[in-house]
Amino acid sequence: MVTEQLTDSAYYILLSLLVPRHGYAIMKYVEELTEGEVTIGPATLYTLIKKMVAADYITAGDIEDDRRKPYCVTEKGKQIIDNDMERRSRMARHGINAIQQAKEVSDHEKK
Repeated sequence: MVTEQLTDSAYYILLSLLVPRHGYAIMKYVEELTEGEVTIGPATLYTLIKKMVAADYITAGDIEDDRRKPYCVTEKGKQIIDNDMERRSRMARHGINAIQQAKEVSDHEKK
């Protein structure tokens, strides 16, 4: 099954928009959620927001002011998140299985 694969930045932006947020709040939320492991700069953020609005993954809410336009994930965006979480879980399982198989081969060769 082939589904759209999100970049890490796009994945975290969509997660942040499960609750309406403006740009700066998105960046702060991602940094807090990932305990500083992922940071998204303004150029990346607004490039991805533009693409995700065009793809109907998110919508722009009413403008509070020019600098605080809130965005929110759409139903299509929620489905993309679900699909990507499942894909990432499969990838983690594949990694665990590959490491276990490599260990078994290594242990067998030592005998």
